[in-house]
Amino acid sequence: MGNTNDMTVGAPTRGIIRFAVPLVCGYILQQMYLIIDAAIVGRFVSVGALAAVGASASIMFLIMGFCNGACSGFAIPVAQAFGAKDFVAMRHYVANAVRIAAVIAVAMTAVTCALCGPILRMVNTPPEIFADAYVFLVFQFAAIPFTIAYNLLAGLIRALGNSKQPFYFLIFSSVVNILLDFLFIIGMKLGVEGVGLATMMSQAASAYMCYAYIRRKLDVLIPWADERGYDRAKAASLLASGLPMGLQFSITAIGSIMLQSANNALGTVYVAAFTASMRVKYLFTCVFENIGVAMATYCGQNIGARRVGRIAMGLRSAVKITAVYFVATLALILPLAEEMMMLFVDADETEIISNAAMYMRISCYFYPVLGLLTILRYSIQGLGYSNLSMLSGVMEMVARCGVSIWLVPALGFLGVCYGDPVAWVAADMFLVPCMLLLYRHLRRKLAPSGM
Repeated sequence: MGNTNDMTVGAPTRGIIRFAVPLVCGYILQQMYLIIDAAIVGRFVSVGALAAVGASASIMFLIMGFCNGACSGFAIPVAQAFGAKDFVAMRHYVANAVRIAAVIAVAMTAVTCALCGPILRMVNTPPEIFADAYVFLVFQFAAIPFTIAYNLLAGLIRALGNSKQPFYFLIFSSVVNILLDFLFIIGMKLGVEGVGLATMMSQAASAYMCYAYIRRKLDVLIPWADERGYDRAKAASLLASGLPMGLQFSITAIGSIMLQSANNALGTVYVAAFTASMRVKYLFTCVFENIGVAMATYCGQNIGARRVGRIAMGLRSAVKITAVYFVATLALILPLAEEMMMLFVDADETEIISNAAMYMRISCYFYPVLGLLTILRYSIQGLGYSNLSMLSGVMEMVARCGVSIWLVPALGFLGVCYGDPVAWVAADMFLVPCMLLLYRHLRRKLAPSGM
Protein backbone atom coordinates (compact mmCIF):
# COMPACT_ATOMS: atom_id res chain seq x y z
CA MET A 1 0.00 0.00 0.00
CA GLY A 2 2.54 2.53 -1.17
CA ASN A 3 -0.15 5.20 -1.67
CA THR A 4 -1.05 5.26 2.04
CA ASN A 5 0.56 6.87 5.10
CA ASP A 6 0.53 5.17 8.48
CA MET A 7 0.44 8.03 11.04
CA THR A 8 0.67 5.68 14.04
CA VAL A 9 4.47 5.60 13.76
CA GLY A 10 7.21 8.20 13.29
CA ALA A 11 7.64 11.78 14.52
CA PRO A 12 4.21 13.46 14.96
CA THR A 13 5.34 16.93 13.80
CA ARG A 14 6.79 15.57 10.59
CA GLY A 15 3.74 13.40 9.96
CA ILE A 16 1.27 16.22 10.60
CA ILE A 17 3.17 18.67 8.37
CA ARG A 18 3.57 16.05 5.66
CA PHE A 19 -0.17 15.38 5.70
CA ALA A 20 -1.27 19.02 6.13
CA VAL A 21 0.89 20.68 3.46
CA PRO A 22 -0.99 19.19 0.47
CA LEU A 23 -4.27 19.99 2.22
CA VAL A 24 -3.24 23.60 2.76
CA CYS A 25 -2.00 23.97 -0.81
CA GLY A 26 -5.22 22.47 -2.12
CA TYR A 27 -7.35 24.76 0.00
CA ILE A 28 -5.30 27.77 -1.08
CA LEU A 29 -5.99 26.80 -4.67
CA GLN A 30 -9.70 26.61 -3.91
CA GLN A 31 -9.64 29.99 -2.24
CA MET A 32 -7.52 31.45 -5.03
CA TYR A 33 -10.10 30.58 -7.62
CA LEU A 34 -12.82 31.96 -5.34
CA ILE A 35 -10.77 35.15 -5.08
CA ILE A 36 -10.35 35.20 -8.84
CA ASP A 37 -14.10 34.64 -9.22
CA ALA A 38 -14.76 37.63 -6.99
CA ALA A 39 -12.05 39.76 -8.61
CA ILE A 40 -13.34 39.08 -12.12
CA VAL A 41 -16.93 39.74 -11.10
CA GLY A 42 -16.05 42.90 -9.15
CA ARG A 43 -13.86 44.36 -11.88
CA PHE A 44 -15.48 43.11 -15.10
CA VAL A 45 -19.16 42.99 -14.12
CA SER A 46 -20.00 45.34 -11.22
CA VAL A 47 -19.73 45.94 -7.49
CA GLY A 48 -23.39 44.91 -7.28
CA ALA A 49 -22.57 41.57 -8.87
CA LEU A 50 -19.72 41.10 -6.37
CA ALA A 51 -22.17 41.73 -3.56
CA ALA A 52 -24.60 39.25 -5.15
CA VAL A 53 -21.93 36.54 -5.13
CA GLY A 54 -21.28 37.17 -1.42
CA ALA A 55 -24.84 37.81 -0.26
CA SER A 56 -25.47 34.08 0.22
CA ALA A 57 -22.04 33.14 1.61
CA SER A 58 -23.39 32.13 5.01
CA ILE A 59 -26.17 30.10 3.38
CA MET A 60 -23.59 28.27 1.30
CA PHE A 61 -21.61 27.59 4.47
CA LEU A 62 -24.75 26.18 6.08
CA ILE A 63 -25.57 23.77 3.24
CA MET A 64 -22.11 22.91 1.95
CA GLY A 65 -20.74 22.82 5.48
CA PHE A 66 -23.23 20.11 6.37
CA CYS A 67 -22.41 18.09 3.26
CA ASN A 68 -18.64 18.46 3.64
CA GLY A 69 -18.71 17.88 7.40
CA ALA A 70 -20.79 14.74 7.01
CA CYS A 71 -18.41 13.38 4.37
CA SER A 72 -15.42 14.12 6.61
CA GLY A 73 -17.19 12.30 9.43
CA PHE A 74 -17.81 9.27 7.23
CA ALA A 75 -14.05 9.02 6.67
CA ILE A 76 -13.26 8.78 10.40
CA PRO A 77 -14.42 5.14 10.90
CA VAL A 78 -12.45 4.32 7.75
CA ALA A 79 -9.31 5.91 9.26
CA GLN A 80 -9.86 4.07 12.55
CA ALA A 81 -10.29 0.73 10.76
CA PHE A 82 -7.16 1.43 8.72
CA GLY A 83 -5.21 2.22 11.90
CA ALA A 84 -6.41 -1.06 13.39
CA LYS A 85 -5.46 -2.86 10.11
CA ASP A 86 -9.02 -4.22 9.82
CA PHE A 87 -9.38 -3.85 6.06
CA VAL A 88 -12.56 -5.89 5.75
CA ALA A 89 -14.39 -3.57 8.15
CA MET A 90 -12.84 -0.60 6.35
CA ARG A 91 -14.35 -1.67 3.02
CA HIS A 92 -17.74 -2.27 4.67
CA TYR A 93 -17.59 1.32 5.90
CA VAL A 94 -16.72 2.56 2.41
CA ALA A 95 -19.67 0.80 0.80
CA ASN A 96 -22.15 2.12 3.32
CA ALA A 97 -20.66 5.63 3.24
CA VAL A 98 -21.20 5.82 -0.54
CA ARG A 99 -24.79 4.68 -0.11
CA ILE A 100 -25.56 7.25 2.59
CA ALA A 101 -23.80 10.09 0.73
CA ALA A 102 -25.84 9.42 -2.42
CA VAL A 103 -29.10 9.76 -0.49
CA ILE A 104 -27.91 13.01 1.12
CA ALA A 105 -26.86 14.42 -2.27
CA VAL A 106 -30.24 13.82 -3.91
CA ALA A 107 -32.25 15.13 -0.96
CA MET A 108 -30.13 18.23 -0.35
CA THR A 109 -30.08 19.24 -4.03
CA ALA A 110 -33.85 18.95 -4.43
CA VAL A 111 -34.70 20.87 -1.26
CA THR A 112 -32.16 23.67 -1.58
CA CYS A 113 -32.82 24.43 -5.25
CA ALA A 114 -36.54 24.74 -4.46
CA LEU A 115 -35.93 27.16 -1.58
CA CYS A 116 -33.43 29.62 -3.08
CA GLY A 117 -35.85 32.55 -3.10
CA PRO A 118 -37.05 32.22 0.51
CA ILE A 119 -33.46 31.68 1.65
CA LEU A 120 -32.26 34.94 0.12
CA ARG A 121 -35.20 36.87 1.54
CA MET A 122 -34.48 35.37 4.95
CA VAL A 123 -31.00 36.93 5.01
CA ASN A 124 -32.22 40.40 3.95
CA THR A 125 -30.59 40.34 0.51
CA PRO A 126 -30.78 43.91 -0.89
CA PRO A 127 -33.39 44.17 -3.70
CA GLU A 128 -30.91 45.57 -6.23
CA ILE A 129 -28.79 42.40 -6.11
CA PHE A 130 -31.53 39.83 -5.48
CA ALA A 131 -31.84 38.53 -9.06
CA ASP A 132 -28.10 37.92 -9.49
CA ALA A 133 -27.83 36.38 -6.01
CA TYR A 134 -30.70 34.00 -6.86
CA VAL A 135 -29.05 32.79 -10.07
CA PHE A 136 -25.72 32.28 -8.35
CA LEU A 137 -27.28 30.33 -5.48
CA VAL A 138 -29.20 28.01 -7.81
CA PHE A 139 -25.98 27.08 -9.61
CA GLN A 140 -24.19 26.46 -6.32
CA PHE A 141 -26.94 24.16 -5.04
CA ALA A 142 -27.15 22.30 -8.34
CA ALA A 143 -23.47 21.39 -7.86
CA ILE A 144 -24.11 19.69 -4.48
CA PRO A 145 -23.85 16.10 -5.88
CA PHE A 146 -20.42 16.86 -7.34
CA THR A 147 -19.30 18.57 -4.13
CA ILE A 148 -20.40 15.62 -2.00
CA ALA A 149 -18.80 13.13 -4.38
CA TYR A 150 -15.46 14.93 -4.27
CA ASN A 151 -15.45 15.42 -0.49
CA LEU A 152 -16.40 11.82 0.23
CA LEU A 153 -13.87 10.29 -2.16
CA ALA A 154 -11.11 12.71 -1.13
CA GLY A 155 -11.92 11.99 2.51
CA LEU A 156 -11.55 8.25 1.93
CA ILE A 157 -8.18 8.78 0.27
CA ARG A 158 -7.02 11.01 3.13
CA ALA A 159 -8.26 8.47 5.70
CA LEU A 160 -5.43 6.24 4.49
CA GLY A 161 -2.94 9.04 5.12
CA ASN A 162 -2.68 10.17 1.48
CA SER A 163 -3.39 13.88 1.21
CA LYS A 164 -1.29 14.46 -1.91
CA GLN A 165 -3.58 13.03 -4.57
CA PRO A 166 -6.64 15.14 -3.69
CA PHE A 167 -4.29 18.13 -3.86
CA TYR A 168 -3.15 17.22 -7.35
CA PHE A 169 -6.75 16.90 -8.45
CA LEU A 170 -7.53 20.32 -6.99
CA ILE A 171 -4.68 21.82 -8.98
CA PHE A 172 -6.30 20.59 -12.16
CA SER A 173 -9.84 21.58 -11.21
CA SER A 174 -8.69 25.03 -10.03
CA VAL A 175 -6.99 25.70 -13.34
CA VAL A 176 -10.14 24.52 -15.14
CA ASN A 177 -12.27 26.80 -12.95
CA ILE A 178 -10.12 29.86 -13.62
CA LEU A 179 -10.03 29.25 -17.37
CA LEU A 180 -13.78 28.77 -17.45
CA ASP A 181 -14.21 32.00 -15.46
CA PHE A 182 -12.42 33.93 -18.16
CA LEU A 183 -14.35 32.12 -20.90
CA PHE A 184 -17.81 32.49 -19.37
CA ILE A 185 -17.52 35.89 -17.63
CA ILE A 186 -15.17 37.89 -19.84
CA GLY A 187 -15.52 36.05 -23.14
CA MET A 188 -19.22 35.11 -23.14
CA LYS A 189 -20.43 37.89 -20.77
CA LEU A 190 -22.45 35.46 -18.62
CA GLY A 191 -21.96 37.37 -15.35
CA VAL A 192 -22.78 35.49 -12.15
CA GLU A 193 -24.16 32.61 -14.21
CA GLY A 194 -20.65 32.07 -15.52
CA VAL A 195 -19.23 31.89 -11.98
CA GLY A 196 -21.75 29.22 -11.02
CA LEU A 197 -21.29 27.18 -14.18
CA ALA A 198 -17.49 27.22 -13.90
CA THR A 199 -17.66 26.07 -10.29
CA MET A 200 -20.03 23.22 -11.13
CA MET A 201 -17.88 21.89 -13.98
CA SER A 202 -14.64 22.07 -12.00
CA GLN A 203 -16.23 20.23 -9.04
CA ALA A 204 -17.40 17.47 -11.36
CA ALA A 205 -13.88 17.12 -12.76
CA SER A 206 -12.26 16.81 -9.31
CA ALA A 207 -14.82 14.20 -8.20
CA TYR A 208 -14.20 12.08 -11.27
CA MET A 209 -10.43 12.19 -10.80
CA CYS A 210 -10.74 10.96 -7.19
CA TYR A 211 -12.94 8.10 -8.35
CA ALA A 212 -10.53 7.12 -11.12
CA TYR A 213 -7.54 7.23 -8.74
CA ILE A 214 -9.20 4.93 -6.21
CA ARG A 215 -10.04 2.48 -8.97
CA ARG A 216 -6.44 2.46 -10.25
CA LYS A 217 -4.27 2.87 -7.15
CA LEU A 218 -6.25 2.26 -3.95
CA ASP A 219 -8.15 -0.93 -4.63
CA VAL A 220 -7.81 -1.68 -0.88
CA LEU A 221 -10.76 0.72 -0.54
CA ILE A 222 -12.95 -1.01 -3.12
CA PRO A 223 -15.46 -3.38 -1.49
CA TRP A 224 -15.71 -6.95 -2.70
CA ALA A 225 -19.07 -8.50 -3.55
CA ASP A 226 -19.97 -9.60 -0.01
CA GLU A 227 -18.71 -6.29 1.43
CA ARG A 228 -21.05 -4.11 -0.64
CA GLY A 229 -24.28 -4.93 1.15
CA TYR A 230 -26.04 -2.71 3.61
CA ASP A 231 -24.71 -3.17 7.14
CA ARG A 232 -26.92 -1.60 9.78
CA ALA A 233 -24.20 -1.45 12.43
CA LYS A 234 -21.68 0.11 10.05
CA ALA A 235 -24.25 2.58 8.75
CA ALA A 236 -25.16 3.56 12.30
CA SER A 237 -21.48 4.11 13.12
CA LEU A 238 -21.03 6.25 10.01
CA LEU A 239 -24.10 8.33 10.81
CA ALA A 240 -22.97 8.70 14.43
CA SER A 241 -19.70 10.15 13.15
CA GLY A 242 -20.88 12.04 10.07
CA LEU A 243 -24.15 13.65 11.12
CA PRO A 244 -22.75 15.45 14.20
CA MET A 245 -19.88 16.79 12.09
CA GLY A 246 -22.29 17.96 9.42
CA LEU A 247 -24.63 19.46 12.00
CA GLN A 248 -21.69 21.15 13.69
CA PHE A 249 -21.00 23.11 10.50
CA SER A 250 -24.69 23.84 10.03
CA ILE A 251 -25.17 24.96 13.61
CA THR A 252 -22.14 27.21 13.31
CA ALA A 253 -23.55 28.54 10.04
CA ILE A 254 -26.83 29.53 11.71
CA GLY A 255 -24.87 32.10 13.69
CA SER A 256 -23.10 33.16 10.48
CA ILE A 257 -26.47 33.58 8.76
CA MET A 258 -27.66 35.81 11.58
CA LEU A 259 -24.46 37.83 11.29
CA GLN A 260 -24.69 38.04 7.49
CA SER A 261 -28.33 39.07 7.71
CA ALA A 262 -27.40 41.89 10.07
CA ASN A 263 -24.58 42.91 7.74
CA ASN A 264 -26.76 42.74 4.62
CA ALA A 265 -29.18 45.13 6.27
CA LEU A 266 -26.38 47.72 6.44
CA GLY A 267 -26.39 48.05 2.62
CA THR A 268 -24.58 47.00 -0.55
CA VAL A 269 -21.30 48.72 0.34
CA TYR A 270 -20.97 46.63 3.50
CA VAL A 271 -22.04 43.45 1.71
CA ALA A 272 -19.26 44.04 -0.83
CA ALA A 273 -16.73 44.78 1.94
CA PHE A 274 -17.76 41.63 3.79
CA THR A 275 -17.50 39.55 0.60
CA ALA A 276 -14.02 40.81 -0.25
CA SER A 277 -12.66 40.40 3.29
CA MET A 278 -14.12 36.91 3.69
CA ARG A 279 -12.48 35.75 0.47
CA VAL A 280 -9.03 36.78 1.75
CA LYS A 281 -9.72 35.64 5.31
CA TYR A 282 -10.47 32.11 4.13
CA LEU A 283 -7.18 32.13 2.22
CA PHE A 284 -5.27 32.79 5.45
CA THR A 285 -7.34 30.66 7.82
CA CYS A 286 -7.14 27.58 5.62
CA VAL A 287 -3.85 26.64 7.29
CA PHE A 288 -5.55 26.38 10.68
CA GLU A 289 -8.47 24.47 9.19
CA ASN A 290 -6.30 21.93 7.41
CA ILE A 291 -3.97 21.33 10.33
CA GLY A 292 -7.19 20.44 12.09
CA VAL A 293 -8.16 18.05 9.26
CA ALA A 294 -4.71 16.46 9.54
CA MET A 295 -5.29 16.00 13.27
CA ALA A 296 -8.60 14.22 12.62
CA THR A 297 -6.83 11.59 10.53
CA TYR A 298 -3.85 11.48 12.91
CA CYS A 299 -6.06 10.95 15.96
CA GLY A 300 -8.34 8.55 14.11
CA GLN A 301 -5.48 6.27 13.10
CA ASN A 302 -3.81 6.41 16.51
CA ILE A 303 -6.97 5.73 18.48
CA GLY A 304 -7.60 2.78 16.14
CA ALA A 305 -4.10 1.53 16.92
CA ARG A 306 -4.67 2.27 20.65
CA ARG A 307 -1.63 4.59 20.79
CA VAL A 308 -3.09 7.20 23.11
CA GLY A 309 0.28 8.65 24.10
CA ARG A 310 0.89 9.82 20.53
CA ILE A 311 -2.30 11.88 20.63
CA ALA A 312 -0.86 14.31 23.20
CA MET A 313 2.37 14.50 21.21
CA GLY A 314 0.42 15.36 18.09
CA LEU A 315 -1.60 18.06 19.87
CA ARG A 316 1.56 19.77 21.11
CA SER A 317 3.10 19.63 17.65
CA ALA A 318 0.00 21.10 16.00
CA VAL A 319 -0.15 24.01 18.46
CA LYS A 320 3.51 24.88 17.74
CA ILE A 321 2.89 24.79 13.99
CA THR A 322 -0.09 27.16 14.25
CA ALA A 323 1.85 29.57 16.49
CA VAL A 324 4.61 29.92 13.89
CA TYR A 325 2.04 30.47 11.15
CA PHE A 326 0.24 33.16 13.17
CA VAL A 327 3.40 35.29 13.23
CA ALA A 328 3.59 35.04 9.44
CA THR A 329 -0.03 36.18 9.04
CA LEU A 330 0.60 39.25 11.20
CA ALA A 331 3.54 40.24 9.02
CA LEU A 332 1.38 40.11 5.88
CA ILE A 333 -2.07 41.28 6.90
CA LEU A 334 -1.30 44.26 9.14
CA PRO A 335 0.64 46.31 6.55
CA LEU A 336 -1.03 45.02 3.36
CA ALA A 337 -4.75 44.66 4.12
CA GLU A 338 -5.84 47.57 1.90
CA GLU A 339 -3.75 46.36 -1.03
CA MET A 340 -5.34 42.91 -0.74
CA MET A 341 -8.82 44.42 -0.97
CA MET A 342 -7.89 46.25 -4.18
CA LEU A 343 -7.92 42.88 -5.91
CA PHE A 344 -11.70 43.09 -5.87
CA VAL A 345 -12.59 46.74 -6.41
CA ASP A 346 -11.02 49.86 -7.88
CA ALA A 347 -8.85 52.01 -5.65
CA ASP A 348 -11.47 54.78 -5.59
CA GLU A 349 -13.91 52.48 -3.70
CA THR A 350 -12.35 53.76 -0.48
CA GLU A 351 -15.27 52.94 1.82
CA ILE A 352 -15.37 49.29 0.76
CA ILE A 353 -11.58 48.97 1.01
CA SER A 354 -11.26 50.55 4.46
CA ASN A 355 -14.07 48.47 5.97
CA ALA A 356 -12.78 45.22 4.45
CA ALA A 357 -9.25 45.95 5.67
CA MET A 358 -10.55 46.65 9.18
CA TYR A 359 -12.33 43.29 9.17
CA MET A 360 -9.12 41.51 8.13
CA ARG A 361 -6.96 43.12 10.81
CA ILE A 362 -9.38 42.49 13.68
CA SER A 363 -9.79 38.84 12.70
CA CYS A 364 -6.02 38.38 12.39
CA TYR A 365 -5.37 39.27 16.03
CA PHE A 366 -7.54 36.32 17.06
CA TYR A 367 -6.00 33.68 14.78
CA PRO A 368 -4.28 31.85 17.67
CA VAL A 369 -7.74 31.32 19.18
CA LEU A 370 -8.95 29.94 15.84
CA GLY A 371 -5.91 27.68 15.55
CA LEU A 372 -6.57 26.12 18.95
CA LEU A 373 -10.24 25.71 18.02
CA THR A 374 -9.55 23.77 14.82
CA ILE A 375 -6.91 21.55 16.43
CA LEU A 376 -9.12 20.55 19.34
CA ARG A 377 -12.35 20.24 17.38
CA TYR A 378 -10.96 17.99 14.66
CA SER A 379 -8.94 15.96 17.14
CA ILE A 380 -12.07 15.24 19.16
CA GLN A 381 -13.84 14.22 15.96
CA GLY A 382 -10.98 11.92 15.00
CA LEU A 383 -11.16 10.27 18.40
CA GLY A 384 -14.77 9.36 17.65
CA TYR A 385 -16.57 11.93 19.85
CA SER A 386 -18.28 14.00 17.16
CA ASN A 387 -21.17 14.91 19.45
CA LEU A 388 -18.80 16.86 21.68
CA SER A 389 -17.31 18.79 18.77
CA MET A 390 -20.86 19.59 17.64
CA LEU A 391 -21.50 21.29 20.97
CA SER A 392 -18.61 23.65 20.26
CA GLY A 393 -20.52 24.65 17.13
CA VAL A 394 -23.48 25.48 19.35
CA MET A 395 -21.23 27.81 21.34
CA GLU A 396 -20.17 29.55 18.12
CA MET A 397 -23.77 29.89 16.99
CA VAL A 398 -24.88 31.47 20.26
CA ALA A 399 -21.96 33.90 20.20
CA ARG A 400 -22.58 35.03 16.61
CA CYS A 401 -26.29 35.43 17.28
CA GLY A 402 -25.47 37.62 20.27
CA VAL A 403 -23.14 39.77 18.16
CA SER A 404 -25.76 40.19 15.42
CA ILE A 405 -28.49 41.10 17.92
CA TRP A 406 -26.52 43.47 20.14
CA LEU A 407 -23.14 44.49 18.71
CA VAL A 408 -24.06 45.11 15.05
CA PRO A 409 -27.00 47.45 15.83
CA ALA A 410 -24.78 49.31 18.29
CA LEU A 411 -21.50 49.41 16.36
CA GLY A 412 -22.48 48.83 12.72
CA PHE A 413 -19.84 47.12 10.59
CA LEU A 414 -17.36 47.21 13.50
CA GLY A 415 -19.70 44.81 15.29
CA VAL A 416 -19.64 42.52 12.26
CA CYS A 417 -15.84 42.49 12.46
CA TYR A 418 -16.01 41.02 15.97
CA GLY A 419 -18.48 38.29 15.04
CA ASP A 420 -15.91 35.59 14.27
CA PRO A 421 -13.47 36.39 17.11
CA VAL A 422 -16.22 36.30 19.74
CA ALA A 423 -17.45 32.97 18.33
CA TRP A 424 -13.94 31.47 18.35
CA VAL A 425 -13.39 32.43 21.99
CA ALA A 426 -16.74 30.94 22.98
CA ALA A 427 -15.94 27.64 21.25
CA ASP A 428 -12.52 27.38 22.92
CA MET A 429 -14.07 27.92 26.33
CA PHE A 430 -15.87 24.63 25.73
CA LEU A 431 -13.20 22.70 23.78
CA VAL A 432 -10.21 23.18 26.10
CA PRO A 433 -11.71 21.57 29.24
CA CYS A 434 -13.49 19.02 27.04
CA MET A 435 -10.22 17.85 25.48
CA LEU A 436 -8.46 17.67 28.86
CA LEU A 437 -11.19 15.50 30.34
CA LEU A 438 -11.44 13.33 27.25
CA TYR A 439 -7.68 12.70 27.12
CA ARG A 440 -7.63 11.65 30.77
CA HIS A 441 -10.50 9.27 30.07
CA LEU A 442 -8.68 7.73 27.10
CA ARG A 443 -5.45 7.33 29.07
CA ARG A 444 -7.28 5.37 31.75
CA LYS A 445 -9.11 3.30 29.16
CA LEU A 446 -6.34 2.54 26.64
CA ALA A 447 -2.93 3.20 28.22
CA PRO A 448 -2.46 -0.43 29.38
CA SER A 449 -2.68 -1.56 25.75
CA GLY A 450 0.38 0.38 24.70
CA MET A 451 1.56 3.88 23.94
